[in-house]
Amino acid sequence: MALKKDLSKTKEVVIRSAVKLFNMKGYDGTSVRAIADEAGVNVALVSYYFGGKKGLLEYLMSSFFEGYIETLENTIACSQEAERAVSERLLDIADALIAYQQQSFYLSRFVHREMTMDTMLIRELMASYLMKEKFLLENVFQDALEESGASLPLDLLTIQFREMVIMPFLQPQYLRKVYFMQPSEVYFRRHYLRYIEHWANRLFLRKEKEPLGPWCCRFQSRPK
Repeated sequence: MALKKDLSKTKEVVIRSAVKLFNMKGYDGTSVRAIADEAGVNVALVSYYFGGKKGLLEYLMSSFFEGYIETLENTIACSQEAERAVSERLLDIADALIAYQQQSFYLSRFVHREMTMDTMLIRELMASYLMKEKFLLENVFQDALEESGASLPLDLLTIQFREMVIMPFLQPQYLRKVYFMQPSEVYFRRHYLRYIEHWANRLFLRKEKEPLGPWCCRFQSRPK
């Protein structure tokens, strides 16, 4: 048991080292040797655990989306069981998915960046995980449209909502350097969710809360 525990810890160190280097230098700019050196392990261990750099990439991408889809499914099920209103259901989903991505911020950033590439792996991930995400979200929005009586394009609603959910992790440098926001922080999520709630209320409840004002003023300092 002790041996397995030590091996598991070593595997986690390799994963963290790979994520760090992939974020700094990109996948192509990172060698197996560099990952092993960063992790402080023998280079052969990377192949032992993952079958090489390609296997490590596949593991990281698949693990991220497994957790992402599981989070989405569980949140939808809980919201339906609680009979939450449309806007509340969407807010639950956004909150859960953003929180999930914040838990592994640099992995989330790396995965979303890689998903802009056109490779065989990315095509396979889209055909499996992202098609399932599309199916789940479109069902939620279909219910929202039927409940509200709104006449809006289902596909564009789904795309827009998804882009709001992943944007902080696809564009973290832009948010930090241009708007001085910290998308990895909990307070960012709390403020950001207010805008998503505002968006959902205007679309489906046809109501608008108080003006929210410019983003930059709300994100430059932590709430007390």
